[in-house]
Amino acid sequence: MVKKVMVSPLAGQWFPASERALREEIAERSKGVMSVRKKNVCAAVVPHAGYRYSGGVAAGVYLRIDPARFGRVVVMGPSHYVGMHNQMSVADATHFATPLGELRVDTEFVARLRTLPFVTCLPEAHAREHSDQIQLPLIQACLSTNLPVVCIVCGQFDATNLVAAAASFKRLLDDRTLVVASSDFTHYGANYGYVPFDKDVFKNLASLDLGIFDLFMKKDVAGFMKRLDETGATVCGRDPLAFLLAMMPQDAKVERTAYETSGQMMHDTHNSVSYIGALVTGSWGLSSKEKEAGANNSEMLSDDDCARLLGLARETIAQTLRSGPSHVPGAEPKELTEGMKAVRGGFVTLNKHGELRGCIGEIAPRREIWKVVREQALNAAFHDPRFTPVQAVELDALAIEISILTPPRPVGSWQEIELGRHGMVISKGGHSAVFLPQVAPEQGWDIAETLSHLAMKAGLPQDAWKSGADFLVFEAQVIREKK
Repeated sequence: MVKKVMVSPLAGQWFPASERALREEIAERSKGVMSVRKKNVCAAVVPHAGYRYSGGVAAGVYLRIDPARFGRVVVMGPSHYVGMHNQMSVADATHFATPLGELRVDTEFVARLRTLPFVTCLPEAHAREHSDQIQLPLIQACLSTNLPVVCIVCGQFDATNLVAAAASFKRLLDDRTLVVASSDFTHYGANYGYVPFDKDVFKNLASLDLGIFDLFMKKDVAGFMKRLDETGATVCGRDPLAFLLAMMPQDAKVERTAYETSGQMMHDTHNSVSYIGALVTGSWGLSSKEKEAGANNSEMLSDDDCARLLGLARETIAQTLRSGPSHVPGAEPKELTEGMKAVRGGFVTLNKHGELRGCIGEIAPRREIWKVVREQALNAAFHDPRFTPVQAVELDALAIEISILTPPRPVGSWQEIELGRHGMVISKGGHSAVFLPQVAPEQGWDIAETLSHLAMKAGLPQDAWKSGADFLVFEAQVIREKK
């Protein structure tokens, strides 16, 4: 293999350019850090500003990690300069050079990464990017000078592709891998175009940042992304943070190590950037719960469990019609089997006299299927924007259908889609839409007709599927009420 060294462009700007000055800088930022090394760390959240500002928080993370068991560090930073929709880029390099010496790239791991359809190599994404490479001298000084690294610039993933991509990425990880999500938090002030408040700035910043990070600590990826969207908070590493959340082990625990702001450091209430450090403990190996969930994800539910879920959907709708939307059922079913607790995606479809009356669901496997069925039965009956809410007089005429989904996975092109077997998601230019596996056979469409209708459902031109579109596929166990 030809040696390809990427020399860090950050030296002299984001950190000192000489070895001596850089070591002194990191040593200064490390003062007062409790360096009790944890042995069960699998991931970390580390800021990526200049060392003058965030170096103390960053060093405080790395100095709490025991490097002895690690065979690589995978750094995921956001893309500040290049848009990459549902993609991430890995640099074409065998080594990175900083003032502290060369760091070897784990090229074998990179080769496995590049088999994933969403991983690419865009030189322009790495030319000026600091979010990943600023971590390298800290890794050299605080962990090890000979620990192989992988630097990834993470693009912007939509919710569906995020879950599928994270699941594929996670399969490559083992307990010799440390994953670092590189992120600063809120960029406040006119310089950053974000001034949601102008009084009690530091108090309000802390409330905003820690409220967002509390959802990260709870491993609530949907809530985390929703809060960012609702507040508009300028968290530059939202994409690598969400990616880490989406693939985090079920038994993982998040510990915040520090929170600081540049505004408090510089006594500046007009412009400030926030920095959070955190450790994630756990194992990239499958836990017993994940093995059980994985087994459930690959198995069909029993006839008894299917009947229970169909009954749950109908009773949920009926009870809401009796009691009103302010009394939505919230208690667990009296009989809750292991099959009903399988973590799956699912859709609830309502038909009336052979015509669609409502259909809503969720693709990503993020919660137990009985919870999916209960909520999506309500959504299909009362919140499908294509239809008026179901009325009590219609209940007996409704036929309920539930589609229990396998986890979505990306495919290289539409040519890999098998009609009748695969449900499909199209994504292009910020637009997306989904068809369940039964749609095409029920309509009598061939693949071209199916994809044209899917594109139009997404708000795209009918031929948009022919180039530049991303696809996910999944399978479904479809269950229907007996007539």
